[in-house]
Amino acid sequence: MPIFLVLAAIVVALIAGYAIGRARRGANAASAPFPHEPPPEVAAPLPEALPHVPASPLSAATDATPQPAAFPLQTASEPAIDGTIAERARIIRSLESEAAMLRGALLSRDASIAQLSGLAAERRRLFDDLAASRGETARYRQFVVDLENNAPPPLFGTGAPDDLKLIVGVGPVLERMLHQLGVATYRQIAHWSERDIDEFDAKLAEFPGRIRRDAWVTQARALHQSKYGETLPARGR
Repeated sequence: MPIFLVLAAIVVALIAGYAIGRARRGANAASAPFPHEPPPEVAAPLPEALPHVPASPLSAATDATPQPAAFPLQTASEPAIDGTIAERARIIRSLESEAAMLRGALLSRDASIAQLSGLAAERRRLFDDLAASRGETARYRQFVVDLENNAPPPLFGTGAPDDLKLIVGVGPVLERMLHQLGVATYRQIAHWSERDIDEFDAKLAEFPGRIRRDAWVTQARALHQSKYGETLPARGR
């Protein structure tokens, strides 16, 4: 509709210009001199300017004419959409990486907790063993004290016992234990048979295998011969 208005305005302007020009030409012809008179020199008329046609309605109408939609915003926004998608993908990858790191940290923490639990259990076991060892040590200490308190007095004179501590492997405690078992001389030990060794080894349960390991019978025979000059016969079976 605005285009028709613009065309109508142009046609009206052209008709008005044509009418004005024709009126000016008729006025010039009426005022022209007769033929016998030289025409006065008249400056050549300036070329008449074409009637001014306002361009603003056309340009305004042209500007106001709706342009066909070429979807420029959609084309311009496609890179922005792609950038948004790429940024979202980067954020997702970053979050997945952080989640993987957290899972690894949790697994490491669980392993550390399990290791610490094992160490704690081992520590408790060691403390229990230590307590048991201390109890065993206290029991042996009390046993020694009882032996010392109940040891028979040493005998003097002809029937005085031999110094059993000269036998390698026999200390004061074992000497008192042997006295309590009725063994006080080298001769007694030198005459032990294999059965006697087994019996006394069972009675000396705190020192298992000590008699055979330190060869008490052989040492007692040698000490008796050295002290009394008497050679004892070999031990029986």
